[in-house]
Amino acid sequence: MATLDDEREYVERCRAGLRRMLEGARDNVIVGETVAGDRYSAERLGRHLKSLAKELSEEPEGPPFFGLLDFGPGSAEHAGRAYHIGRRHISGEPGGPPVVIDWRAPVSRAFYRASARDPQGVDVRRRFGWSGTTLTGFEDERLSRGEEGESRILAAEIERPRVGPMRDIVATIQPEQDDLVRAELDTSICVQGAPGTGKTAVGLHRAAYLLYAHRRRLQRAGVLVLGPNRAFLGYISAVLPALGEVDVEQTTLERLLATVPVTAVDGEATAEVKHDARMARVLRRALYGRIAKPVEPVAVPDGSFRWRVYEDELRRIVDDTRRESLPYGTGRERVRARVVESIRRQAEARGQTATAPWLRRIGRGVTPWLDRIWPSAKPQEVLYELLRGPAPDGRDPARGLLTDAERAALTWSRPPRSVRSAKWSAADLVLLDELGALIERPRGYGHVIVDEAQDLSPMECRAVARRSEHGSLTVLGDLAQGTTPWAASSWPERLELLGKPGGEVIALTTGFRVPAAVVELANTLLAALEVEVPATRSYRSDGRLRVMEVPVLEKGVVEAVREASGFEGSIGVIAADAGVEAISAALWNEGLDVSGRLSVMPASMCKGLEYDHVVVAEPAAIAEAERRGLNRLYGRPHPGRLPARRRARPAPSATARPPILRWAYFSTCGFRPVCDVCTLREEPARVLLPHPGRPACHQRHTRPEPPAHPRQHPRPERAAHRR
Repeated sequence: MATLDDEREYVERCRAGLRRMLEGARDNVIVGETVAGDRYSAERLGRHLKSLAKELSEEPEGPPFFGLLDFGPGSAEHAGRAYHIGRRHISGEPGGPPVVIDWRAPVSRAFYRASARDPQGVDVRRRFGWSGTTLTGFEDERLSRGEEGESRILAAEIERPRVGPMRDIVATIQPEQDDLVRAELDTSICVQGAPGTGKTAVGLHRAAYLLYAHRRRLQRAGVLVLGPNRAFLGYISAVLPALGEVDVEQTTLERLLATVPVTAVDGEATAEVKHDARMARVLRRALYGRIAKPVEPVAVPDGSFRWRVYEDELRRIVDDTRRESLPYGTGRERVRARVVESIRRQAEARGQTATAPWLRRIGRGVTPWLDRIWPSAKPQEVLYELLRGPAPDGRDPARGLLTDAERAALTWSRPPRSVRSAKWSAADLVLLDELGALIERPRGYGHVIVDEAQDLSPMECRAVARRSEHGSLTVLGDLAQGTTPWAASSWPERLELLGKPGGEVIALTTGFRVPAAVVELANTLLAALEVEVPATRSYRSDGRLRVMEVPVLEKGVVEAVREASGFEGSIGVIAADAGVEAISAALWNEGLDVSGRLSVMPASMCKGLEYDHVVVAEPAAIAEAERRGLNRLYGRPHPGRLPARRRARPAPSATARPPILRWAYFSTCGFRPVCDVCTLREEPARVLLPHPGRPACHQRHTRPEPPAHPRQHPRPERAAHRR
């Protein structure tokens, strides 16, 4: 086996290979200008060669390889050969073998899958350690001899501080993750995973793998990555380019559907109705209810003559077209074409030749009748009429589908005077997209990756399903982190709404970035979240979780941030949305720069993000800020490195808690309430404890037994005594 000096010499060979590849790509651009057969071919070839040269010139600086596979004589295909594995393929000398194999190549799979029990023909697996671009060491696992232990290089890479955007995990992919990354293109999968299990990284690396394995097919159809918000997209934006894939569309669902500006905000009741799956039937009724039944012939002028098509034939044409279930706009043109065809047959029977200009003129003559029977439609116009309320003649597409209260919530309280003056909300974007798809089919993608899918509404699921109708899906999420009123409670049901009822659900249960102390704390919340998800175990035994009660929240946060600043890595301060401004101001006033490695994030925007040190300010306020506040608290950004910290002041009294907190208290406030009436504080505890059936304080209170659902329990009167 090669020594460390030999491997360092090999690094220089790899860098020389990259330089040759770049020079060759630039030479090809020059040569390609003179070898194309025609102008179109020259333009296509030139664009392709220039993109290759640009991609190589923008290759991020980094280690050329991270691993090596040395196959023994027992390997059927690679006996006696050794391959360096890296993020991209690097060519060797002209006519020679490559010096680095792409991690997505079939032979590279053994690097992730081979073990002492199943060496897969591998004699030695070598992992390399790097400091920037300098090779510092390596570790060998002699799998053919049954030698396999804990890799310090692997552990150091997993625990490495992460400042800035998310990085790729090609050097640390685990076998269960590799199975998901390399799943077939036609297979739709759903990955259930708690924070830190790597589900987002799996989805992004799956996109990179599919583009490698099915390049031509996906270059035509495209790959779409949907994230929950812009902050999340900014965090993951560097992963795919680092893996050599830059032609992947990454956006949020709201931006994907943004056909009109969002200038209005719906109340919760209205938003719930608009996101309900029944709205799909309401919108279809509203659109196709515009079609009228022909009751008189159509007369189309042709010079001094008029061609006629009688109402019986017209009704047959309209009815046949409706039964074909075409998009509304296509159906309208189909009706026009069939009426024109009927007139053409009449003209030819009279000995007239139907030329193309004549057919176009007859088609224009049919338009006035077509506008009355099958009028053209725009999504904004149809939704405007629906949200105004029932029509003056009493027709209402929502009748029989929505209750009176739901119809009232859906209707504008003060309808705008025209569709141009209408103000649309974020929920309206989903309805407009549904109507747009009924009128004309939207663009589809070869593969769609949806992160934080547990928060999608039924109508949003339909929007995603339309874009993957002829492709496949990778669904990523965690049922325990659902924070919307329509959050999923079952993955099979959600996959059915996404148009992939046969998709396989796989759970990732190992947290690679979250310390054990934090994982244990998060697992205690699962019982209160009323979802069936497996508990998570941590790959790491390090990390520290501290709970503190502070008299002034802002000062406590400043103190915690100063302490965390003494360690390497990023720092995230998470607070309820209403408290972010005050905490940011306190940090600025104390001379702490809220940028770079220090961020202050509202709890509603931090899902999916990761920091090395996390300070959660007033977790009770986060839990109380919304209906599913405990889910939000469970899914807060996870700390990735020692020490993980939490700072909070005491939670409000029991009378101020949302009812779910009356019976289950989150202990990161630094105390355990043992009496829901006097809120007597006992010793610090860091577990979620159900309130005891009988108070454990020095007073003897009486209280009713908790009801079946905690939200139905009345608030207790505030006790007069205090500790």
